[in-house]
Amino acid sequence: MQTHPMPISQKPDLAKKLIFWYDRHHRELPWRVSPAMAAKGVRPEPYHIWLSEVMLQQTTVQAVKPYFEKFLALWPKVTDLAEAPSEQVMAAWAGLGYYARARNLKKCAEAVAREHGGRFPQTQEGLLALPGIGDYTSAAVAAIAFDQPAPVMDGNVERVVSRLFAIEEALPAAKPLFKSYVAALTPKDRPGDFAQAMMDLGATICTPKRPACALCPFREDCSALAGHDPEHFPVKAAKKEKPVRVGAAFVAVSPDGAVFLRRRPESGLLGGMTEIPTSTWTARIDGDATEAAAPFPADWRHRGVVTHVFTHFELRLSVFEAETPRLERPDGWWQAIAALGDEALPTVMKKAIAQALPDTFKPGRKG
Repeated sequence: MQTHPMPISQKPDLAKKLIFWYDRHHRELPWRVSPAMAAKGVRPEPYHIWLSEVMLQQTTVQAVKPYFEKFLALWPKVTDLAEAPSEQVMAAWAGLGYYARARNLKKCAEAVAREHGGRFPQTQEGLLALPGIGDYTSAAVAAIAFDQPAPVMDGNVERVVSRLFAIEEALPAAKPLFKSYVAALTPKDRPGDFAQAMMDLGATICTPKRPACALCPFREDCSALAGHDPEHFPVKAAKKEKPVRVGAAFVAVSPDGAVFLRRRPESGLLGGMTEIPTSTWTARIDGDATEAAAPFPADWRHRGVVTHVFTHFELRLSVFEAETPRLERPDGWWQAIAALGDEALPTVMKKAIAQALPDTFKPGRKG
């Protein structure tokens, strides 16, 4: 096994090989301009690239496609998104997870509309100045939408590069090293297609398990394949075990079939999202997991426990349910069960409602 990466200078024409492969095997994606379309002069829409890249973080392409199409149907231009009520944006995002992305999406759209006349900056530096845009998204938009030779790094790209050069340094500490390799590989001609090709290669050929090395355009250049162990890469530092937090969730149902909801604070985890009342839990602190944390007196019945895994911790909520009169309260509102799908309910809240009301609410659909 090679322990030191082979210099890029010893692997000539890598970008050319990859672009040749991409022209024939690229994925058809709703936000992408194919090589054939680009040859006819069609340019990528920066709004579409930005929106898709934000959605794709920590999420799969298949999961993102319907959300992307829904957002464009609701808000065809970035200025439309900027003017949309935040509650509608959060509701449209519900189910994609990592809800800070949705809040930042709205803030960024507002900044583009207010400060740039509805046009995205064309440089990585200009994009980085926008709220909610970091190194990855700025590089992706700069490269794909504006043909800037910015090195685009995601998990797929890291895997390809680590195997291509047999990089033994462990992630995440090795990220700067990986980025230096990608920067050296990125061509000045068609840098956007190169970035998309790297991501496609990692997603379809250079997969985490059982990579299809025989179909890879880099098969003759890959140091990991030469060492007969591609799956060894990328090397990752041992993960710390996620802490487990507990809390309680309360599903109050009125006689006419409505559930009591309230809005979470704008800041913090799931900020601005809709919730059923819960005890006060965070990533660092347990909440009360008993009936004592109920938002108001009622005949609360324990309906079981639901588990939800966040990025940094696991949450276990004891679910309580009660039928109670539909009294108006200043801290929330009542929503018909059939219309719960219209609310910005995070997945963990949908799980709790489904646990309490298994016969009337399914988390995968409205109502």
